[in-house]
Amino acid sequence: MPLPRCDYHMHTALCGHATGSLEEYVQQAIALGFAEIGFSDHAPMVHERHPGVTMDLRQLPLYHKLIDEVKNKYGAKIIIKYALEADFVPGFEAKTKEIISGYPYDYIIGSVHYVNGWAVDDPLTIEKWKTQDINQVWRDYFKLFRQSAQSGMFQIMGHCDLPKKFGHRPTVDMAEEVKATAKVFKETGVAVEINTSGLRKPIKEMYPSPQHLKIYYAAGVPLTFGSDAHTPENVGKNFKEAVDLAKSAGYSEYLIFNKCKIERKERI
Repeated sequence: MPLPRCDYHMHTALCGHATGSLEEYVQQAIALGFAEIGFSDHAPMVHERHPGVTMDLRQLPLYHKLIDEVKNKYGAKIIIKYALEADFVPGFEAKTKEIISGYPYDYIIGSVHYVNGWAVDDPLTIEKWKTQDINQVWRDYFKLFRQSAQSGMFQIMGHCDLPKKFGHRPTVDMAEEVKATAKVFKETGVAVEINTSGLRKPIKEMYPSPQHLKIYYAAGVPLTFGSDAHTPENVGKNFKEAVDLAKSAGYSEYLIFNKCKIERKERI
C-alpha cells in the first residue's frame, strides 16, 4: 500500500514546546522517502501572548529565515512548504488575518484549542473538565470549527476532535454536529487532516475518529496528512495506520497545496 509522501503538520523549537533543528526534521523526512513537507508552527496567539506554546510576532522573520535555509540546502531532494497552524479565536479574526497575510504561505492549518477562553487540551487546566458539561464543550467546539472554516482564513482544519485528547468523549451522539461541520467544510472548500499525534496522546486514537472521518468523506471533504511532529523522530509517524484509517473511511487521495491553493491531488 503506497504511503502519503507528504507531511503537512510539523513544528519547530520556536514555539517553545518542540525540540530539534529544522534540518533534523528535513533529514528525517528525506530518510522516510517523503517528496514534500510543510513546517506549520504555532502562529502567534492573537488574544494573549503565550510563550512556550506559540511563536511570538518577533520570531516570524526568524521562522522564515530558518525555512529558507533548509529549502536552499535540501531543495534538490525535497519540497519544503511555508505554513502556520493558527488558532481561531472569535473576535480576533482581523488580527489573525494580519498575521497570516504577512508572508506568502502555502497553506494555513486552522485549529481550535480554546473553547470559551479555556484551552481544552492543556494538561495544566485538565481539572476544569470536572466542572464542565462535556457535551456542551463538544457542541461549542464544533460551532467554533464551523466559524473557522467560514472565516476564509484556512485551507486545512487541524485535529478536528481535539477535546478527546485526555479521554473526555461526549456521552451523547455527536453525529449531527459532525455532519453540520462537514457540510460547512465542504461548502467553504477546506480540507480535514488525519493527524496521527492522537496515537501519542492519552486517548491513543488519531484525529479525527473513524466515525467522524466517514462523515467528512461522505460530505465530500478532501483530506491531508500530518504527524503534528514536535520532535524530528515523529515526522511521518504512524502514516501507515493513517492510510488504513483514510481507506476505511473511503478516501483514495489527498491534497497538495501551493500558495494557499490546491495544486493537485495524490493517490494513496
